[in-house]
Amino acid sequence: MKACKPAILALAILASLPAFAQVRLAVDAGKPGAVIDKNVYGQFAEHLGTGIYGGIWVGPGSTIPNTRGWRNDVVGALKDLHVPLVRWPGGCFADEYHWRDGIGPRATRPVKVNTNWGGVPENNAVGTHEFFDLVELLGADAYVNGNLGTGTPQEMAEWVEYMTSEGESTLARLRARNGHAQPFKVAYFAIGNEAWGCGGNMKPDYYASLYNHYATFLKAPPHARPKLIASGGNGDDSSWTEVLSRDAARGTDGISFHYYTLPTGAWEKKGAAIGFPESEWFSTMAAALRIDEHIRRNVAILDKNDPQKTIGFYVDEWGTWYDVEPGTNPGFLFQRNTIRDAVVAALHFNIFHAHADRVRMTNIAQMVNVLQAMIVTDKDRMLLTPTYYAYKMYVPFQGATALPVTLSNNTTYASNGRGVPGISASAARGRDGKTYVALVNTDPAQATDVVLDVAGQAAHAVRGQVLTADAMDAHNTFARKDAVKPAPFSASAAGGRLTLRVPAKAVMVVAVEG
Repeated sequence: MKACKPAILALAILASLPAFAQVRLAVDAGKPGAVIDKNVYGQFAEHLGTGIYGGIWVGPGSTIPNTRGWRNDVVGALKDLHVPLVRWPGGCFADEYHWRDGIGPRATRPVKVNTNWGGVPENNAVGTHEFFDLVELLGADAYVNGNLGTGTPQEMAEWVEYMTSEGESTLARLRARNGHAQPFKVAYFAIGNEAWGCGGNMKPDYYASLYNHYATFLKAPPHARPKLIASGGNGDDSSWTEVLSRDAARGTDGISFHYYTLPTGAWEKKGAAIGFPESEWFSTMAAALRIDEHIRRNVAILDKNDPQKTIGFYVDEWGTWYDVEPGTNPGFLFQRNTIRDAVVAALHFNIFHAHADRVRMTNIAQMVNVLQAMIVTDKDRMLLTPTYYAYKMYVPFQGATALPVTLSNNTTYASNGRGVPGISASAARGRDGKTYVALVNTDPAQATDVVLDVAGQAAHAVRGQVLTADAMDAHNTFARKDAVKPAPFSASAAGGRLTLRVPAKAVMVVAVEG
């Protein structure tokens, strides 16, 4: 691949080209739908590679500027995303994590081996108190994943008590001696992770019985009881949602679901993060869009078993997964993050918005240095990825009210006899009262004109940002941190029509002006 040019230059070049197609997008501002839960934009931090240690945690004695051990540059960048929720400590790591190893003086905490991720020492420097320091610094809610795989009901129940209990219980006094007299606020608590795989290789019926067993003993003050999450299925397997929504529904706020986008569809050889052919750009788009089918299938089951819509569908692991960066520890899951990843992220956002009545939480994998990360660090250096910018552009959709959208005359991006929609769209009424429109162009080569019509609201202009690049694998490096970043975008109505030129391989978010 040729060296990538700054996104703003690519935008200028594309703006001079003739339109290749004209799509119509109708937004009905008079028919508000479900509220897009802010937690759809949740994050995930697992004890994996440098996702925590070095990536965001450096310890209070580090020369890298930090607050209580958490590096200031990373925390500041994440705060700009208005991170609503962080899931911790895993992932597969959660089902081998014993919470008592992570409390008390850090110097005396036991050192274990992280058998899931790289076989490296885990010194337990980041434990319960440190995690709650992080979410406090971010202004986020806490999503804690409990150990069902190697733990016991007593261990899990005592962790919940340690975090939430008030008064003079032994565990409340222990928490106070460890530096936090007041209870922690645990917004969500999951009973296990990937029970079908690394969490125990279970069958749905067996897990449902265990879920009910463990949930029975998770007690907290009524006003501080976390919402409970059942570990659900992945991919084409919807049997977990069927069984759990039927047999483990009592007290369950949500059922999780995991879905990763692999260019090749094969775990043995997933495809490269950079230097890939256009065929793998296409297959990545097709695989990313397939999550809509999975959500629809599982939501149909939930609508049957839970017509009152008390149970949410939580996609608490999702994102791109490529072959690891050559020369890095294969257990650390480090991969480059390109404009392709930003497009994949935005496609997911638009799909999540369309299912806002059920999809009330998602957590991309992962926050720093791992898989489809927001941020990459190297010692004291930090850079923001294209996926980071996609999240930042979509901040107005947090807590917004979804609006119906209709695409007509949509383009098709085709390859080898297969095709995917060229344009993906979403719209919402933001909490500030403005109408926001998001557009994604999956075609890596052709720009598309989109004629926007907003029923029930005057639409004379739009103003926002667009994220694009000249190469399919354009990415930021420490030498060129701003190679891929958003550029300003605006368009005004002409001849009674408001037309938006969406560049190739682009993400666009604009506010409608009357």
